[in-house]
Amino acid sequence: MSQVDIVLVKPGSQKQIYGGLSAFQLTAIEPPLWGAMLAAFLREQGYSVVLYDAEIENWDYQETAQKIKEIGPVLAVVVVSGSNPSASTMNMTGAEEIVSLVKQLDGNIKTMLAGLHPSALPKRTIKEEKVDFVCQGEGFYTICKLIDALKNNAEEFPIEGLWYEKAGQIISNPRPPLIENLGQIPQPAWDLLPMNKYRAHNWHCFGNINAREPYGVIYTSLGCPFHCTFCCINSLFGKNTIRYRSADSVVKELDFLVNTYSVKNIKIIDEMFAMNEKRVIELCDKIIERGYDLNMWAYARVNTVTEKMLDKMKKAGINWLAYGFESGSKRVIADVTKGYKTELVEKIVKMTYDSDIHICGNYIFGLPEDDYDSMNQTLKLMLDINAEWANIYSAMAYPGSKLYELAVQNCWPLPELWQDYSQYGYQTLPLPTKYLTGGQVLSFRDYAFDVYYKSPRYLNMIERKFGKETKVHITEMASKKLKRKYASI
Repeated sequence: MSQVDIVLVKPGSQKQIYGGLSAFQLTAIEPPLWGAMLAAFLREQGYSVVLYDAEIENWDYQETAQKIKEIGPVLAVVVVSGSNPSASTMNMTGAEEIVSLVKQLDGNIKTMLAGLHPSALPKRTIKEEKVDFVCQGEGFYTICKLIDALKNNAEEFPIEGLWYEKAGQIISNPRPPLIENLGQIPQPAWDLLPMNKYRAHNWHCFGNINAREPYGVIYTSLGCPFHCTFCCINSLFGKNTIRYRSADSVVKELDFLVNTYSVKNIKIIDEMFAMNEKRVIELCDKIIERGYDLNMWAYARVNTVTEKMLDKMKKAGINWLAYGFESGSKRVIADVTKGYKTELVEKIVKMTYDSDIHICGNYIFGLPEDDYDSMNQTLKLMLDINAEWANIYSAMAYPGSKLYELAVQNCWPLPELWQDYSQYGYQTLPLPTKYLTGGQVLSFRDYAFDVYYKSPRYLNMIERKFGKETKVHITEMASKKLKRKYASI
C-alpha cells in the first residue's frame, strides 16, 4: 500500500477556548471550511488525502498526534484557520502541541502549520514552533509543490508561500498570487468529515433549541474589501479584496448538503455576504426555486444592506443577519475605520425586523478611543436595538490586524499564550485603551453581558418570539459566571 500523501488536521479544544462555558455547549462546532477546501483541491490534483477534525472527534492533542503517526503521511498539515477574526490565533496552542507531538512520535513525518495566524506571523511561527514548514497564504499550490518536492527528497524548497529553516537560517518565499477564478477550486470535501456531528450556535436555533444538528457551512465569496483596524481576516489573502463563486456552484453545493446530509441549519461563512444587491438577489432566487426549508444566517453591514436584499434573503431561508455595530460612539467608530454612519443603525435595524429577520449584533468594548462614557453609549445602543442575540466582545489585538501592529509598536500588553486570545478564557487580556486598562475593559464587558441578558425587556421579547423554553435557556446561560484573572474596576 502506497504512503498517504497528506493528512490535514483541524485542531481545537472547546474547554481550553471557552472555559466553563464549554460544558453548556452555547457555541457552534462547524465543519472546517479551509481543511475541506484544501482536501478537495489536493484530491483533484491526484494526491491521497486524509482530513481529521480533532475538535469534533473530541481528541486530545496526544490522540490527534497518534492518529497522524498511524497513517504516516508524507506531510502532516495543521490548518489553523477560522471563519472570523478570533477563530485562528486562540487555536495555535493546540496546533503547536500537535506538530510537536507528531515529531516526538515519528521524526520522519514532515509537518506544516497553515492558515490565518501562520500567514499573519510566518517568521515568528517558523522560529518559535517545532514545525518543518509554515505556509503563508491559502496554500493550494504551495502544498502541492511541497508534497512533490518531499517525494523527490528535495533539500531546497523554492516554493511560493513557503517558509522553513535551514542551517539556522529562516528561508522565505513570496506569496503566490491568489486564485482569482474560484471555479478552479472544487466543492469542499465534506465527504471526508463526520457531517452528522456538527452543531449550530444556540441562538441560530432559538425556538427549536434541541434541533442544532446537523449543521453545515457554505461560502459564496472569499475575503473582504474593507479595512477595519481590529480585523485580521485578510492576512490569509495578503490584501483587502473579495472574490466570488458563481451562483450555480453555490447552489449545487447547497443541493449536496441538503440531499446528502439533510442539513437544514447553515452558516453562510462569507466575511461579507450582504454587500452586492444584484448578486445576493440572483443567488437567493436560485435558492428560493429549490423550495428548501432552510434556517440560514449570514454577515451583513449597516451600509450595504437594502430592502430588496432583505426581502429575498428571508424568502431564501436566511433567518438571521449578523451586523457589526461594534460601538455606539461616533468617535470610536471613526477611529477604527469601520466605514459607516452611526445614524444608519436605527433605520437598518427597523428594515431588518420589518423583513422578519432576526439580528445577531456584534459589539466591541475597549477599542482605542473607548472610555467609560463611550462604552456606556455602546451598552445603551445594545439595549435600544434589543437584538435577539448579542456577541459582546473585548477588543483584542489579533495578529494580522492593524491593532496588533499598533500594540507591538507601542509595547501595549498582549496575552502571554495564544490560547489567551480567546474571549472567554481565564487569562483573557484585552487591549488597554487610551483611557482604560485591559482589566477595566474586561470588567465592563462582563458587566454589559449581565445587563443585556438579564434585561426584562430582552427576556420578555425572547419569550414572545421563541417561547418559554428559550427564555429559560438564556436565563440559565446568564447565571454562569466566567472566572477572569485580569478583570478589575
